Amino acid sequence: MKIAIYAQIYQTEAIDYVVELLDECKNVDAEVSIESDFYEQLSAARQIENYTTFDREVGLDSSFEMFVSFGGDGTILRAITYVRDLGIPIVGVNTGRLGFLSTLKKEEVRRVVTEFLSGGYSIDERSLVEVNADFDIPEFKDMNYALNEVSVSRKDTTSMITVETHLNNEYLTSYWADGLIVSTPTGSTGYSLSCGGPVILPGVQSLVITPIAPHNLSARPLVISDDTIIRLKVSGREENHLVSLDSRIATIENGKEITIKKAPFKIKMIAYTSESFLETIRNKLLWGQDKRN
Repeated sequence: MKIAIYAQIYQTEAIDYVVELLDECKNVDAEVSIESDFYEQLSAARQIENYTTFDREVGLDSSFEMFVSFGGDGTILRAITYVRDLGIPIVGVNTGRLGFLSTLKKEEVRRVVTEFLSGGYSIDERSLVEVNADFDIPEFKDMNYALNEVSVSRKDTTSMITVETHLNNEYLTSYWADGLIVSTPTGSTGYSLSCGGPVILPGVQSLVITPIAPHNLSARPLVISDDTIIRLKVSGREENHLVSLDSRIATIENGKEITIKKAPFKIKMIAYTSESFLETIRNKLLWGQDKRN
């Protein structure tokens, strides 16, 4: 069994759970590789054995059976830039706060291995969105995709921007807003949700267009088929605006058009039988916590 481990640890006590996972991996004679920057941090904090390492360029391949991400949902969003289209299933151990993607409690970290070996899991395939343009965007290069969302937003101004939007070459509308979010079902519980977008189950083949603080008061989030090609062009008082793919941000000149569509590959997420998406949103969003229930 080959396991890759990645983390961005900000609380030193969280390292204890990584060491616990390494101990469980040793018990089952698993082959472990650790992200190179985290390996240096881990080695400085603990006396551990020598492990092979990987980075975004080398060290990972499709022979790995599991990619373990320690942190919050943001860490998993960074993890996909390592996994890319290799098809390695990802599981998140939550050392952060909310945890819609990193659902496994850190205190139960040994379950990562034991339940996987017992077959107590399923694989959820999550769609991604990608950004394309007829001009160079150096910040995205060959990682022009996002698991949660693509968003455009204003920069260096308090004035709203205008986002001209086309769907499959047909004009939809021009949003007067602080920005616009194009979200996957996975990202529906992220930025889009905080801007009034709907919660969508991960397997639904759809995208959500959610305006950010729109001045068009009739503008509402729009659910569309995930095979739709979206074209966006921004205008406003400033010369530039921002485009973000999850946690990566680029500055784009106003008037230049970008195209957003579903990526040609999916990310595999490990879902343990003892967990479920409905249970996660029920717990994280406090559904049913009204005392009248």
